[in-house]
Amino acid sequence: MLQITDLTYRIGGRVILDQVSLTIPDGHKVGLIGRNGAGKSTLLKLISGELATDGGDIVLSKRARMGVVSQEAPAGSRSLLDTVLAADTERASLLDEAETATDPHRIAEIHTRLADIDAHTAEARAASILSGLGFDAEAQQRACDDFSGGWRMRVALAATLFLRPDLLLLDEPTNHLDLEATIWLENYLINYPGTIILISHDRDLLNRAVKTIAHLHDGTVTLYGGNYDKFAKTRREQMELASKHYEKQIAQQKHLQSFIDRFRAKASKAKQAQSRVKMLEKMGPAIPVVEDRGISFDFPSPKELPPPLINIHNGEVGYEPGKPVLRNISLRIDMDDRIALLGANGNGKSTLAKLLSDRLELTDGEKTSSNKLRIGYFAQHQTDELRGDETPYQHMASLMPDVIESKVRAQLGRFAFEGAKGDTKVKDLSGGEKARLLFALMTLDAPHMLILDEPTNHLDIDSRDALNHALNAYEGAVIIISHDPYLIEACADRLVLVADGTVTSFDGDVAEYRQYLLDRARMERRANKNGGEDGNGNGKPAKRDRKAERQQAAEKRKVAAPIKREVEKLEKQMEKLSERKAGIEEKMADPTLYEDANAQKLADIQKELGQIENELAMVEQKWLDKQEEYEAMVA
Repeated sequence: MLQITDLTYRIGGRVILDQVSLTIPDGHKVGLIGRNGAGKSTLLKLISGELATDGGDIVLSKRARMGVVSQEAPAGSRSLLDTVLAADTERASLLDEAETATDPHRIAEIHTRLADIDAHTAEARAASILSGLGFDAEAQQRACDDFSGGWRMRVALAATLFLRPDLLLLDEPTNHLDLEATIWLENYLINYPGTIILISHDRDLLNRAVKTIAHLHDGTVTLYGGNYDKFAKTRREQMELASKHYEKQIAQQKHLQSFIDRFRAKASKAKQAQSRVKMLEKMGPAIPVVEDRGISFDFPSPKELPPPLINIHNGEVGYEPGKPVLRNISLRIDMDDRIALLGANGNGKSTLAKLLSDRLELTDGEKTSSNKLRIGYFAQHQTDELRGDETPYQHMASLMPDVIESKVRAQLGRFAFEGAKGDTKVKDLSGGEKARLLFALMTLDAPHMLILDEPTNHLDIDSRDALNHALNAYEGAVIIISHDPYLIEACADRLVLVADGTVTSFDGDVAEYRQYLLDRARMERRANKNGGEDGNGNGKPAKRDRKAERQQAAEKRKVAAPIKREVEKLEKQMEKLSERKAGIEEKMADPTLYEDANAQKLADIQKELGQIENELAMVEQKWLDKQEEYEAMVA
């Protein structure tokens, strides 16, 4: 599918990619990872032809179609559905020609080609993709200009997916998505028949949607089989082995140098000393293992306040009189709460966050909060409010008047702004660095509650890990809105669903919410297949009681919980057995094992391998049976 040989690219004389060679076969799904600034987006632009190389070759299979999401959001009066359909220029051209063609042979060719590209299903496919990305049937008929830039970028993604290219290049596709659309995209990519190169900092997406990791580091790319977790484990083991090798080499060099120093002057040992000099020269200098310095930061923990921090009873909130966005809000927040707000974009998650942070007032109901309550609020748009010509130090110093410079820099240092980085102008900082600066500014007074609205959009995996650790060490309340399932699962112990104008607790974890969304999508597809009727054959859209659906799904999950625990237990058994099997297979790779002297040892190992394989097969069959049972119960 794709062959890259000795690819080199420089920016301003600095080598970004240094003789990179990479082969990606047909149908492979590759996660391209690396630190921010490593050159991941540059590599995709070189593959797509947007940038010209400084050396090397990029060869794509003949007749293979490449798909890249446009960096510009679509605009105009054309509907979302028509915008996506128009992306397939061949289909549009053939349909136009079909209306005017008169030659019978050409008409036959046109209709044959339309059948080959599934033109008859195009509208349904486009509608399905738009629906998965959060646009209902009514929204799909509205003009692009009716939507914000973030929503229109979803349309750009939908148009690329609709084309079904042989090679799909995706650069952080979840940045403009909510959790619901992210989960849909994840499943779409899992089942995608073509080749994918995906840049993402979303661990769950990299664990579920790709089978190979391409690690871009110091201008070179290394391929690792497996998902992100497998890569992280392999990389860690490689670093440990390299570190041990370095220590061993240093010890050998010290031993040789000691012999040389002791016996070089003695005639009787001169030859031995000289031979050790040659050995030392042949070894060359020991190269230390230099790990990437991880990003770390921490939120100052506040003094404890008596509960509750906030209590809302039967609240109502909105932006216009008589037009509430959310009704019947009853929510209590204590200092030890870790809450994730779930729900599709546009359902009111950010509205609720603004209410909790005192940026909006209730239009009805009661809200009480502690008089001493301090709240740290993060929203991605706030990065635009930073002063571009000032430095992080100047931003922090303006909030810490009459405080000596060392203390100002110490506060910045808690968020990895050390040395010259604290004196870099904000306009020259990356998106992730700007986000870290916002964290530093908003937590200066040790708030009792953090409200984080999509805090990870510009953070790489290391920075997301740092955020995860900082939140878990923080001793105040946390409210998170995020499209990153890994962050939610790692940091939140309460899920609150904001949907259909209400705020309700979700009884389950992220995995169960994922299943709830998939079940709901399955029901909607069924309804669409039945013509969207209400069951009486009158052609009217079926009325849906979403609250009843959620309650019904929760009841099913509750009943199925024991089966789910059995499934998880069997998964752990399979994992342990697979590890034992891999260990035995590694032993059997030793050529000395097949010598006559080791015949009994080989027989014992083969017997053990057979027993483990039988046990693994039995456990896998049990797992399949239980998994089917669980899926049937929650369907």
